[in-house]
Amino acid sequence: MVVCCNVSSFRVLTRLTNCLFPPKLPPRTASSSSSSLLLTRRDFSLNTLSATFTSFIFVISDYSCKASAVAAAASISEFFELEGSGGVKALDLRVGDGEVPVNGDQVAIHYYGRLAAKQGWRFDSTYDHKDEMGEPVPFVFVLGSGKVISGIETAVRSMKVGGIRRVIIPPSQGYQNTSQEPIPPNFFDRQRLFTTIFNPTRLANGEGSTLGTLIFDIELVRLRRS
Repeated sequence: MVVCCNVSSFRVLTRLTNCLFPPKLPPRTASSSSSSLLLTRRDFSLNTLSATFTSFIFVISDYSCKASAVAAAASISEFFELEGSGGVKALDLRVGDGEVPVNGDQVAIHYYGRLAAKQGWRFDSTYDHKDEMGEPVPFVFVLGSGKVISGIETAVRSMKVGGIRRVIIPPSQGYQNTSQEPIPPNFFDRQRLFTTIFNPTRLANGEGSTLGTLIFDIELVRLRRS
């Protein structure tokens, strides 16, 4: 069980424990059996009370954890399928207030790209690509050019500048070949990505519906009309 106690609960537990268990108890003496019995009963009572209080804290914490899980499940239900996208699901983390791009616009985006088949392995991020000033360099492409995977084009086409959107892209709208962008600049990561997606053995085993599933967090930074 994961304990989600907050700091205040921990402090309460600490204070009660200090009250129940003084830092130093004098050593027991064998002066009388009644004294020894009294200490034994006292220890048993304190241990029982402490265990009961701790269990109570754990129950409250477990309830908090379950409530958090319910909240997370509720947020997942906010994903919606983009119209005419071929199954791309989106969740708007922040709605922008700028222009909406159209085909032919040059758009700049920041993104985190993850592969669902490897427990959410992040294979690339524009925030890792820095210029000589140490600033992250966005990924730039022409909307509608077909050079990037269709799932990203579909997602960006209905965003506003300044918006951030998380999208789940099925294999049919993801990488269809190794020349489509965006691709990791690091050769090892690029090879790992495509070896996973286009693994012939796993594809033959019917795993194609999951191998190429992508998760992208996309921020539409700017656009320029041609």
